[in-house]
Parts: sequence; structure tokens; C-alpha cells
Amino acid sequence: MWVIQVAEFGGPEVLTPVEVPDPVPGPGEAVVDVAAADVLFVDTQVRLGAFDFGVQLPYVPGDGYSGTVSAVGDGVDPGWVGRRVAAYTGGFLGTGGYRERGLARADELVPVPDGVSSEVAAALLHDAITGLTLTDALDVRPGEWVLITAAAGGMGVLLLQLAAAAGGRVVGAARGEEKLALVRQNGAEPVDYSSPEWADAARALTGGAGFAAVLDGAGGAVGETAFTLTADGGRFSGHGAASGVFAGVDPGVAAARGVSVCGIAEVQLTQERMRVQLARALAEAAAGRLVPAIGATFPLEKASDAHEALAARAVPGKALLLP
Repeated sequence: MWVIQVAEFGGPEVLTPVEVPDPVPGPGEAVVDVAAADVLFVDTQVRLGAFDFGVQLPYVPGDGYSGTVSAVGDGVDPGWVGRRVAAYTGGFLGTGGYRERGLARADELVPVPDGVSSEVAAALLHDAITGLTLTDALDVRPGEWVLITAAAGGMGVLLLQLAAAAGGRVVGAARGEEKLALVRQNGAEPVDYSSPEWADAARALTGGAGFAAVLDGAGGAVGETAFTLTADGGRFSGHGAASGVFAGVDPGVAAARGVSVCGIAEVQLTQERMRVQLARALAEAAAGRLVPAIGATFPLEKASDAHEALAARAVPGKALLLP
């Protein structure tokens, strides 16, 4: 079978198709024929060596996949064979999803409901788990003003939907008309943060009061500006670093303003909790309440093209690999 392997940190060209032996399930394990693999912007940053996630070279990128169970090992119910599943691999440590077949512990498999495509299941793997955890943590309430940055990304779109479902009055900050259109399609008021006046425009929508909850997936200068838009006594999540760095928030300033702050550490979950959140997300998708925006798909061997497109901010919504 084929996997995409990174033997050295660098540009998209280091994503190399490599042929490896087919996986053989051991006790408690299952083999999944991969139908769709999740691709994240953070994958491009890990590939560059920009963040230290403990990756040991060579590694296979990606944090999960969806597909069909084709074989099981001893101690696993044979009824799994032929079932469509999703599996979160925690791929930063080298067991990632950019592959034709995956080996997973059977107790980590989450069944994909009827009516949910394999592509949708893969698109929900990371972003919906994180999105649900963030919206739970920030406790968005009916009538509150909510600001979401990087709102046209894979997770941003889901956050727009989740905040609106909680009754929030949602503003989505993104860059460029195509992405702003996606924000509108998901029921939020768009603000273009390529404009120098974007913060004033966002605050004006709240009547000057600011936002009760801010979910920042952009980081950097955008995230720091978003923090200033948080109302006194509000909640701020600085979980994203699409700009290359997380938003720098002074704890003393946050405390003086009564703003509670959470970051990426607050969305680190146990494997069991991830399974619970993924099953919840798939159920929401089956009910039509959670709809990922899949902006582009690529063949497995074109993983480098997927990374180039993400780095260029050329994909509104989610990118997937289809082995």
C-alpha cells in the first residue's frame, strides 16, 4: 500500500509517496481501507518543523481518516468487517492518516451513521471534536454576541454553526469575498479582516459593547485584536495559530478586565473523550445540524498540492485526501 511520508522537515515537496507493507491486525486491532483522510492547516506547520509536537522523522502526517473495516485481529467482533468507521490517529506522532490503509485499535473506531458520507466523516474528525469542546468550554448563551476568526476555515465554519445553534448572535471574520460569502451562507455577519478598520466594524455590530465570547483561530495580530474586542467579563479562546503564532494575551490585562481565557491546552482530550465527541459530531451531521464545508479534495499522491493550497489560503472550508 501507499502512504505519504515526511523524511525531513521542509516545503510541500518533502511529502513523498512511499510503498510499505499492508498492515496486519494484531489482537484488538482492525484494518481500515481509507476512503478520506483529514488535512489540517497545522499539518503544514508541523511539516515545516514550526511546532514541536514530538514528531520523530520519518513520519506519516494527518490525524485521522474514515473508511471501511476490511480485517480484524483476535478478540475483535468480526461484525466490524464491512462497517464504515472513522478513526482519530493523533497523527502528529507519526501514525497519521495520509495512507491507503490504516491500523487502529478496535476500541477507537467510531461507526459512521447511514446518510453521512465518508468525506463528511473525515471532515468532522478533528475540527468537530475541537469545535464542540470549545463551544462547551465557552458556554455560548442565547442572545450573546460571538466573534469567530478564521471563520471560513474547516473548523471556523463548524464554529459558526455551533454558536448559532446555541443562540448566539454570530460575527465571522475572514479574508476575501469568497470566504466572506461562506460566512454568510452559514448565517453569520461577515467582517473582512484584510481591512484596517475591521475591528471597528466588528465592534459596531455589537452597538459598541464588544463580544461576550470570542473564538480565535487566527492567532497573531488578528487574535490579539480579537482579544481587545472581548467585552469585560467575557470569554476568549486563543486556540488557533493560522498566522504562525498563537494570540499573545497578557494574563494581567485579562484578569483586570474579568476576561476568562482558554487556549490550546484546554482542548487536549483523552482518546475516550475524543471518541465521545466524534460520535456526537457524527450524530449531529446525520441529523443535518452540522454540515462541514468541503472546499477541495486531492488524490493521496497529491498531498503536496493540498498543503500548497492550504498554505496559500486558497481553500475555503475543508481540504481532504481521497486515497
